[in-house]
Amino acid sequence: MTENFDPNDLKKLYIPASSSTKGENGKLMVIAGSVLFHAASLWPLEVASRIVDMVFYSSVSMNNEIVQNDKNSFRNGIVIPRPEIEKYIEEADCILIGPGLPRDKGRQKEDVSTKDLTERLLLKYPNKKWVVDGGSLQVISPDILPRTAIITPNKKEFETLKLQIKNEELRIKLENSKLEEQVRVFAKEYNCVVLLKGEIDYVSNDSQSVQIKGGNQGMTKGGTGDVLAGLTASFYCKNDAFLSATSASFINKKAGENLYQSMGLYYNASDLALEIPKVMKEFIL
Repeated sequence: MTENFDPNDLKKLYIPASSSTKGENGKLMVIAGSVLFHAASLWPLEVASRIVDMVFYSSVSMNNEIVQNDKNSFRNGIVIPRPEIEKYIEEADCILIGPGLPRDKGRQKEDVSTKDLTERLLLKYPNKKWVVDGGSLQVISPDILPRTAIITPNKKEFETLKLQIKNEELRIKLENSKLEEQVRVFAKEYNCVVLLKGEIDYVSNDSQSVQIKGGNQGMTKGGTGDVLAGLTASFYCKNDAFLSATSASFINKKAGENLYQSMGLYYNASDLALEIPKVMKEFIL
């Protein structure tokens, strides 16, 4: 049975201790962006840099240079060339991979194969905390997802992911189920957390399932899903997977509702990223 999310659960989220020092409150690795999808890697970065202590950011060289020069939003972070990411994966508490990574057929000169990159890293580091989003979800097989993974598909990406399922019986079961039941079955089968984005977000793991209502149609704009992925991964650095996914969904939708009150439907992903810390202050502190 799918229940409604209880906002009181937000009080369970990790809050930095007054005695903590730099690095103790989360280190996030962001592997995202491409020549074609430039901004998709910047929105999760904008959110994460306000929540965790350190962000390791790795994109194509063009995006790396932009972020390196943008010290206004990236004071506590390090820009990592792609060949060096594994060293920083070892250090990171959580890794976000996928926002703005191109499908293989959409790659340009400097882009690496999203499928090869994602599958190699997931298989090599199955015990790290992973948030898998965007381009990575569009090209991988769900069979390689580690138990530690949170996936954050929209409905189209979820359909694409289901097409890669090798178990015919499971595919048929999903095809004949309602959407919220599909999310539950998929999460249980692959021992991961699924955060399915939509008018209603559905979040499931192998034993729990909740729905998060709210938001508005202004959140259909490009980049809002990248903001959510960055928020989810930031929480996951210091919290469990299910709490991270449900809390991120709720806060993201509340931020959209706040923006509607002040701007109507006429806001963008950057506005959403800037509104999120205000919502966190209201509901968490």
